[in-house]
Amino acid sequence: MCTMHYTVEIDAPKEKVWHTLLAADAYKSWASNFAKGSYHVGSWEEGSEIRFLTPKGNGLLAKVNENRPYEYLSVMNRGVIRDGQEDADSPGVKSWAPTYEVFTLNTQNGKTELKLAVDLPPDQEDRLKVAWPQALGQIKEMCEAES
Repeated sequence: MCTMHYTVEIDAPKEKVWHTLLAADAYKSWASNFAKGSYHVGSWEEGSEIRFLTPKGNGLLAKVNENRPYEYLSVMNRGVIRDGQEDADSPGVKSWAPTYEVFTLNTQNGKTELKLAVDLPPDQEDRLKVAWPQALGQIKEMCEAES
């Protein structure tokens, strides 16, 4: 397991960046870098369960660990969903779970610095090392196009 760190500077207020990260339509757009048609079900409220799904209904089972609006979001991926069945306990899942995605937003010189620290499971590492920078680039484009 490796943890990757990414930083992107976005010429938009952090409120707009936050909205782009979490709003259903915006999320669906940038998350397509992981699987076309990806979406989320659930709440971004601290302590809430959330599911990150593909159109076929497969995906990740997660929990929002911490949510400080416009500043910090920590999500713990704790299992998978396959064919509608949640799995957080099998040996295969326990070999990588939990993993974390931590987003931090800071204002620097009138721009928003978006930082991401993300754990990459070994079997997904190569794919996610490509998909995350693409997703962050798309978040930047979306925010700056609407500014």
